[in-house]
Amino acid sequence: MKKFFFTLLLIITFTGIAQGQILTRFAVVDMNRVYLAFFWESRAVREWEERSTRVQAEIDRQTFEIQGLRVNMADARAQGNNEQALRLETEINRRTEFLREYHQTQTAYLEAQLTNLSQSSSFYEQIYDEIRFIAESEGFSAVLSLTNTAGILWYSPTVDITDRLIRSLQNRAGR
Repeated sequence: MKKFFFTLLLIITFTGIAQGQILTRFAVVDMNRVYLAFFWESRAVREWEERSTRVQAEIDRQTFEIQGLRVNMADARAQGNNEQALRLETEINRRTEFLREYHQTQTAYLEAQLTNLSQSSSFYEQIYDEIRFIAESEGFSAVLSLTNTAGILWYSPTVDITDRLIRSLQNRAGR
């Protein structure tokens, strides 16, 4: 009987120890890589890049026209046509001021739009949902960001789910 209670006590003890030994699995994600791989390919960013290209093309076009006017003004002065040179100088000043204002307003708009894109809550919600799905389906208890590595001294590449997250986001986006 003593053997039976002793064996039962050992079984209960080992069962309790085994239940207390639940492993916590961690994963890591490099958010910078996710951002560069997924977000920069999005439609909103492509539209921003197209607008940025159009703005730069317009700035280049206007700069070229102003340079042409300057050449014409120099020619008018060389020919002694001061009235024409004065009209051209006025036109150059007007266009230069317009170009400066255009550049300032468009640059400010593009920078604000880029900031809004990079801080888009829908983008981060989508990433969070995918991280949660991957973590739950693969048994991870927590996912750490490699962007802020202050507390991560070492990790195994086997717990890096960055590539899986990027593939999952791209699959959902239909790419």
